[in-house]
Amino acid sequence: MISITEWQKIGVGTTGFGIFFILLGILLYFDSVLLAFGNLLFMTGLLFIIGLRRTFSFFFQRHKLKGTSFFLGGVVIVLLRWPLLGMFLETYGFFSLFKGFFPAVFGFLGNASNIPFLSELFRRLQGTRSMV
Repeated sequence: MISITEWQKIGVGTTGFGIFFILLGILLYFDSVLLAFGNLLFMTGLLFIIGLRRTFSFFFQRHKLKGTSFFLGGVVIVLLRWPLLGMFLETYGFFSLFKGFFPAVFGFLGNASNIPFLSELFRRLQGTRSMV
């Protein structure tokens, strides 16, 4: 069984709040303060979850430098109050950095129909195909 430290629990909460503030900033027409706060919380939470050394080794691998530069450049541009351009750069960098994780995520989502509550929800939603 995997043991989770208190720092990792704090990191999960901080990352969750970061994602929340980023989404709220996007919903409020790219509010630069909320986006900047969400970026800082997301990055801090990531540091708490996987640690300083692993974070730097993840972001600064040779084949991920392009994605890292776009992601961190987008964070800096959001902090400089150019939220729309910064979020576009961050999004490109995020997909470039985490493209190796997407097959695992989609594989998990494909198996989500085996979870009892979700399988019942999917069955109910499957019967509502009518557009009217």
